[in-house]
Amino acid sequence: MTEPIISLKDVGVQFSRNRRRQRSIRELLIKGRTGNPHAREFWPFRHVSFDIAAGEAIGVVGRNGQGKSTLLSLIAGVLMPDEGTVTVQAGVAPLIAITGGFEGELSVRENIWLVAGLHGMSDAEIADGFGEIVEFAEIAEFLDTPFKHLSSGMKVRLAFSVVTRLEEPILLVDEVLSVGDKAFRRKCLKRIDALLEGGQTLFFVSHSEGSLKRFCQRGLYLSDGELRADGPIEDVIRQYEIDTDTLDEGDDDPEIDVMASTGVDDIDTTE
Repeated sequence: MTEPIISLKDVGVQFSRNRRRQRSIRELLIKGRTGNPHAREFWPFRHVSFDIAAGEAIGVVGRNGQGKSTLLSLIAGVLMPDEGTVTVQAGVAPLIAITGGFEGELSVRENIWLVAGLHGMSDAEIADGFGEIVEFAEIAEFLDTPFKHLSSGMKVRLAFSVVTRLEEPILLVDEVLSVGDKAFRRKCLKRIDALLEGGQTLFFVSHSEGSLKRFCQRGLYLSDGELRADGPIEDVIRQYEIDTDTLDEGDDDPEIDVMASTGVDDIDTTE
């Protein structure tokens, strides 16, 4: 049997409700003796286990605050579990916190080289893909513009173009398809289609039923601190809608339902 490309075994993550709060050494040594030591702590989820085979397309659903983005962060390697183990057998192209790594003072041109390099692309690979990145992001007129002067929509378009150029086996997507106008969103959808046809593994968090059904065959449903369902995407979405009393609501057209446009495509000259 082929080893899974992603494997989670009995995984749990613990957060503090007050991130600024620092525990004292005394509290760590005698916790439990003075009040409830877990009063300000919570677990988005615990005891989560699943395996993903190479080439699968997985959609993750759940209400806000149920740990969907946390799950992606674990797989991306930017967060460590407090319980259990996360094993990822291949490189990851993360479309999460998508503009991370871009430097505001550097030009668009410089940022393409910087961020692509940070993601492991060689100079030759960046040079080879530079024109395609610029063309896809529709940003040729602004190559020498400081990144900080771009609109929010332009920043995300550029980041999407760079990250989806990476030739990593795993693609993580977290609600980032609200980029530009409808025509550009259609380009993003087609780019993901092409990546899936090329055999990439997709881990996709979205509230868009149409997009989930378009890209994914299997679904994971997080609710109340646990993995509530793992099965065919249609069944998982239906269970989620029944639980949240949203059955038959929404639009199944992935080109409309994918998310609202940012509505900002002009250049921003403010600091």
